[in-house]
Amino acid sequence: MIRSIVFDMGNVLIHWRPEFFLEREGIPEEDRLPLLREVFGSVEWAQLDRGAIPPEEGIASMCRRLPPRLHGPARELTLGWWKRCLLPVEGMADLIRELKGLGYGIYLLSNAKIDLPLYFDRIPGSECFDGRIVSADWKLLKPQPEIYETLLREFRLKPEECFFIDDLSVNVEGARRAGLDGAVFFGDIPRLRRELIAAGVPCAPGEASL
Repeated sequence: MIRSIVFDMGNVLIHWRPEFFLEREGIPEEDRLPLLREVFGSVEWAQLDRGAIPPEEGIASMCRRLPPRLHGPARELTLGWWKRCLLPVEGMADLIRELKGLGYGIYLLSNAKIDLPLYFDRIPGSECFDGRIVSADWKLLKPQPEIYETLLREFRLKPEECFFIDDLSVNVEGARRAGLDGAVFFGDIPRLRRELIAAGVPCAPGEASL
């Protein structure tokens, strides 16, 4: 029996669209590709998510590959993308609050940097979460088995009682290897509701998706 629902963050609770972030920041079109590649697509970004390097070290390393005019935007995007670009996934807050009202434990398991506490209260349904595991705090990344084991250990959860939702199949597959049930989220709330119902979670089905 499922007793706890575990959510990823990017493209599950909030939209994660670096191209939109650059547009929202007013970055000229000719500068967007270098920033996408050297900031969001960089090894340093992954290292920051894993808590392997301090933010300033990561930013300095990114900037060595960028022209000076892009150093400021690289820094702002790394440290403050969430200030103007945090957009909730539509319908997710309602689902989370419904699940909480049904008595389910609600948890976060996210590859994210150490600054997540600065904006967590802007996450849909943040008031419903019973706990969170953030990769940078534990120096682990999904789909490493240890990060799922950390979630289970820290909150005394049984894997067979957990349902994990992530936008990446590799992370859901990692959760299943750790004994959790789960589903890949494609931005389709009605589909997710059907998958939860199929797992024994009695949430409302919602409207059928096309």
